[in-house]
Amino acid sequence: MFEVEIKVPADVDAVRERLREAGAERVDARRQRDAYYDAPHRDFAETDEALRVRRETPLPSGISPADAADEAEGPDPGSNAPPTAPETTKITYKGPLLDEGSKTRAEHETEVADPEAAAGILSGLGFEPAATVEKRREFWAYDGFTVTLDAVDGLGEFVEIERGVAEEGAIEAVRDDALDALDRLGLDGAEQVRTSYLGLLLAEDDADASDDG
Repeated sequence: MFEVEIKVPADVDAVRERLREAGAERVDARRQRDAYYDAPHRDFAETDEALRVRRETPLPSGISPADAADEAEGPDPGSNAPPTAPETTKITYKGPLLDEGSKTRAEHETEVADPEAAAGILSGLGFEPAATVEKRREFWAYDGFTVTLDAVDGLGEFVEIERGVAEEGAIEAVRDDALDALDRLGLDGAEQVRTSYLGLLLAEDDADASDDG
């Protein structure tokens, strides 16, 4: 499976309104905590690969700061609000970028029942935690694509549009369709960021370290 993806910086509130006007459907919202790992046998920064363990919980009210704060505090003990859905965990491998005009990669992902056991397995094999990315995401279905509205701790707001394809030969056509869909949402694909959130955060950390020095 190949994930054809384009990411651009954006005001997520404005894009949300455009999605609603276009008849798009919000299908989910989640808080995600992504722990990335370094490999003992090769340098993922050089090979452009990634190994990630993602723990996520639902955000029923969406990703606005006020709603996210309320959900972090939990429901009022005296309320009749339903209990928070359980956390889920997935482990994901992402291969190197395959396309110069998008963030397309080969991707393999599966859910794991016990995140602590998964972390123990990786540690036992010599994989070491590298960095953690935390974000709030809304998922929208729009014109055959998944559009995500992202609020990323330490980085700001972004919009991603993506679709999975089974054959590498389909990447270019799907990428062009994604650029057209972004244009209809008032976004400029020429502003896309091909660096991962992990890479952006590590670059921020390096810049901060240089300033401190």
